[in-house]
Amino acid sequence: MQTDIAAFMSVFFTADTHFGDHRTINISRRPFADTAEMDEALIERWNTAVRPGDVVWHLGDVARRPMEVAELLTRLNGTKHLLRGNNDPDATLAADGWTSVGDYAEIELDGRKLVLCHYPFRSWNGQHRGALNLHGHSHGRLKPMLRQFDVGVDGHDFTPVLLDSLLGARRSALFDAD
Repeated sequence: MQTDIAAFMSVFFTADTHFGDHRTINISRRPFADTAEMDEALIERWNTAVRPGDVVWHLGDVARRPMEVAELLTRLNGTKHLLRGNNDPDATLAADGWTSVGDYAEIELDGRKLVLCHYPFRSWNGQHRGALNLHGHSHGRLKPMLRQFDVGVDGHDFTPVLLDSLLGARRSALFDAD
């Protein structure tokens, strides 16, 4: 009997972790006393959600100190892809532990086309044919457009998020508004 391992794999999205960046605690009003507490909470929540065989797309702004990224990635579950954010220098992209790095990606997941980038778009490829734009950068402060989702940790309890969770939350918000 063969088992399809991919059937058990989940795909997560996240952004704006800003590991080790004290400025983010203040700017984004994160509920942590210091970066050590924030980093440990982010790692714990990541690893609680993400299993070792899962996939994570990190949509940028990983960490304050690029020389610490490789060691950090060894502590985080999953196969990790990075799309560069405005706070990700070349050394972050070059760190061991990324399966792929880039600035932009288009993928298909569960029959849906996803357009991934650190930055939110005003319009994107396939927007009017149901494609979704997943992004970071705005730390949950940008009013989303139809089919657009901020996957940053600030809006998702500091945890990577599944596509179904994003879609379910949006549906709930629409029904709650009625």
